[in-house]
Amino acid sequence: MEAKDKLANRIRNLCKQNSISYYALSYKSTVPMTTLMHIINCSTKNPGIFTIFKICNGLDITIKEFFDSDEFIDIEYEEY
Repeated sequence: MEAKDKLANRIRNLCKQNSISYYALSYKSTVPMTTLMHIINCSTKNPGIFTIFKICNGLDITIKEFFDSDEFIDIEYEEY
């Protein structure tokens, strides 16, 4: 599984766990809905750390909490 797929899955799972819609996450994080949907649909290759940081703020978690998941244990660097 590619890194962008893992990232999208993590966001989807966190939204489900917290019963938050993508629209609400977009609003709370100040990440435009189109940007968020491009990340979730894996059409964005590299969303950037500041975008992920904003998404974490919208989910009321830290970056460490976001990446502290089994999904990211074996992630490898991918050249774009």
